[in-house]
Amino acid sequence: QVQVAESGGGLVQAGGSLRLSCTASGLRFTDNAVAWFRQAPGNERERVSCISGDYTDIADSVKGRFTVSRDTAKNTVYLQMNSLKPEDTAMYYCAARPFVCQRRASAYAYWGQGTQVTVSS
Repeated sequence: QVQVAESGGGLVQAGGSLRLSCTASGLRFTDNAVAWFRQAPGNERERVSCISGDYTDIADSVKGRFTVSRDTAKNTVYLQMNSLKPEDTAMYYCAARPFVCQRRASAYAYWGQGTQVTVSS
């Protein structure tokens, strides 16, 4: 019933920018928590950001370069990525759960299919 989908990934040169979008059907983002995770081959899955109500969190590894925001009218959450580095290369996933943000990926019931971000040097 609930479907989550990401878009906006692609290939970009180091120092460039991308904006990822996350949309959902059957779930209002205004009343729930939406998180961004990323995973590269050989690396652990990392939570990049989360937004719930007026609360936002950005991981230390991307703080100052990435921001998360929500458009309530469009029921869309964005991840703006600036000053991209090759180490940002990963599959990026959008995930949602009721009410509040949680640290563990297992706490999120709804996941998108992922969108690939590749940063070249």
